[in-house]
Amino acid sequence: MTRDQASNRDFNIMIVGQAGRLQYEAILFAASLRHCSPDWRGRLFVAVPQPGPRWSFDPAIRNREVLALLHWLGAEILPFQNTAFGESYPHGNKIEALLALPEGEPFLFFDTDTLITGDLTRVPFDFDRPTASLRREGTWPQPTLYGPGYTSIWKSLYDRFGLDFESSLDLAQPDEYWKRYLYFNAGWFFHADPVAFGRRFLDYATSIRNDPPPELVGQSLDPWLDQVALPLVIHSFGGGRDTLPQGLLDGSVSCHYRHLPLLYARESDRVVEVLEQVAAPNRIKKVLKGYEPIKRIVYQGRGAKVRAMFDRENLPRKEQAIRNRIRAAGFWMR
Repeated sequence: MTRDQASNRDFNIMIVGQAGRLQYEAILFAASLRHCSPDWRGRLFVAVPQPGPRWSFDPAIRNREVLALLHWLGAEILPFQNTAFGESYPHGNKIEALLALPEGEPFLFFDTDTLITGDLTRVPFDFDRPTASLRREGTWPQPTLYGPGYTSIWKSLYDRFGLDFESSLDLAQPDEYWKRYLYFNAGWFFHADPVAFGRRFLDYATSIRNDPPPELVGQSLDPWLDQVALPLVIHSFGGGRDTLPQGLLDGSVSCHYRHLPLLYARESDRVVEVLEQVAAPNRIKKVLKGYEPIKRIVYQGRGAKVRAMFDRENLPRKEQAIRNRIRAAGFWMR
């Protein structure tokens, strides 16, 4: 086995779990990882925020059946404290949790609402050249009629952190078109060192939140702050677009489904097959049925009804249109 092959088996994976929906999604993630990628030999961390002044409730996983099942699936619970974010911006959990991972060990982060559908050890990660999910829409920024435009907004952020803006551009895309600018979905990303990556991610995100450049006036940072800071962090570490072959993550190896009704509406037969296979064992079903949306959508057939409403070869272009049709039918749950 080559060194690269070994490293692709041994890196750590982190997802975030907490009381409520995410703890059940964590079970589905862990089960799909073990089912579809049995040769991966790294550590799976479920990072769990702990109660503190940035929460008005206890966000930690206290359900003993959930904890026992995660342990059985090979996951390690990783407690962490919120110092900058918390209840006011839960997306910040993925940033602060990085600081609790083993320093200097390559990591791959996934949003918890993800299924592993193929062999992760086949993915040729270059952990020194980070990247993130390109399965995204042009959600940020939203330039106003009288400006500033995309270039001014993004350049102000690169200038803030002393980064070279021009080298981040995709010059094959037209000026002032959102795809010209480095922008990711924060549903997955990776790097060689979670602590170094996390410190910079936290520094950039809090700087933008606390003191946004004037060019950001009128731009919403909630819930987009993590996706605003992430391309800057990736660029600063020498990463960028397409440092992985297309069609693996967000393709044959993983699926960021986001909500179960969306999974049934738009994802491939393979994704549905994996979901229903990993949810079927009695030990897993007993726990997952404690969460009403999974009980109704997966076990009681509501997902199949949603799936029958859509032609996967001719889906609406915008996700919101898919959501609206599911809601109109009375099948939306999350």
